[in-house]
Amino acid sequence: MSETRSSGLPVVVVGAGPVGLAAAAHLLERGLTPLVLEAGERAGASVRQWHHVRLFSRWAELVDPAGEKLLAPTGWQAPDPDAYPTGREWAQRYLQPLADVLGDAVRYRARVVGVARRGRDLVVDAGREGEPLTVHVETRDGEQRITARAVIDASGTWQSPNPLGADGLRAAGERAAAERMVHQVPDLTDPRVRSRYAGKRVAVAGSGHSALTALVAFAELAAAEPGTHVTWLLRRGQIGTTFGGGDTDQLPARGALGMRAAAAAEAGHISTVTGFRTTAVEQTVDGLVLVADDGRRLDPVAEVVVLTGFRPDLSWLSEVRLDLDPALQAPRALAPLIDPNVHSCGSVHPHGARELAQPEPGVFLVGMKSYGRAPTFLALTGYEQVRSVVAAIAGDQEAAERVELTLPETGVCGGAGVFDDPRAGTSGDGGCCGAPTGPVEVALGAR
Repeated sequence: MSETRSSGLPVVVVGAGPVGLAAAAHLLERGLTPLVLEAGERAGASVRQWHHVRLFSRWAELVDPAGEKLLAPTGWQAPDPDAYPTGREWAQRYLQPLADVLGDAVRYRARVVGVARRGRDLVVDAGREGEPLTVHVETRDGEQRITARAVIDASGTWQSPNPLGADGLRAAGERAAAERMVHQVPDLTDPRVRSRYAGKRVAVAGSGHSALTALVAFAELAAAEPGTHVTWLLRRGQIGTTFGGGDTDQLPARGALGMRAAAAAEAGHISTVTGFRTTAVEQTVDGLVLVADDGRRLDPVAEVVVLTGFRPDLSWLSEVRLDLDPALQAPRALAPLIDPNVHSCGSVHPHGARELAQPEPGVFLVGMKSYGRAPTFLALTGYEQVRSVVAAIAGDQEAAERVELTLPETGVCGGAGVFDDPRAGTSGDGGCCGAPTGPVEVALGAR
């Protein structure tokens, strides 16, 4: 679409999480009109769902420069750059204030259900690039159509957790047992949540950092509440490097989480079952019985905590042309840089508009959504993504191609660290790459 025809239209940003709000701030800085559509009632809706988790990224890595510039004239007090916030603190002290400054540019309870080229379905070539994008939105007042210059999808993956079934689909009986299953690290400091698990047998499925975080929390619960026991399910055939590199880990906080989880597993409150690939969930009078593809059946448990990762929801992008890696469901050019078989939290090279661009002009996947099924993500990386993407939308290709982010060799990975001390990022009380989010700074359920 020509610059003249598109110049008066907004750039729609899907999601008012950390990366979506950063995108809006960069758009304003470029003189463009942002319109942030958030399905939730407040900014950082997904972050607030893991409010009890403390990140091990410092505040210095969690505030976008363009966002900080918008906040500065309001009298906003920047948090201690060396402190480590919880999800609640991140949302309350930064995300919501930034959304409030953006004002009417952020619309809540606005769920995007479709994006298309105006007047053209997926198949039509003729005149496609000459038309703007249309964004279909469900609101409290009914359906709306918004004409957009571009669409930046920062919706994350938090709302699309992977199921328990080892083949990527729901296990037999999984849907029927949904009320006794959760897909996030429970907040065991909440008395109501605590009572759900205290004194009971619980299964935790997953081998990523969210699972390790849950093991640490449940071990502490078991020590205080007799009768509490966890069965830890690993799809892999052995524990191997599940606990990470400990003191030799390139990311000290990740290593610390692994050591805490290893200690929890050795304390006697956790039984580890390896090579268990769940195919069925049976409800019995004694609880839920999990069945593996090799016929093994576990003793009944009262609850199942499923921490097997997340995936992107691509359903509402079905009418725009995407080029995604078939395995990761991430932009094809980005996928080799984030393959979890190769890369850890600090080793992914900074990237931007070039890697994120899609065959559909003006459509970009950013933030955790851009990582598809890859389990690790950094807020700093997301902020660099949207800086580059917004520069490209504004026509500043030189800035779009420029790399303005240097990651420390040890990496700065966000995640579901289990902290007691807000300043304990590398003291042995932290974790890595386990919270969500998602979205967002983090990636709950890394497998």
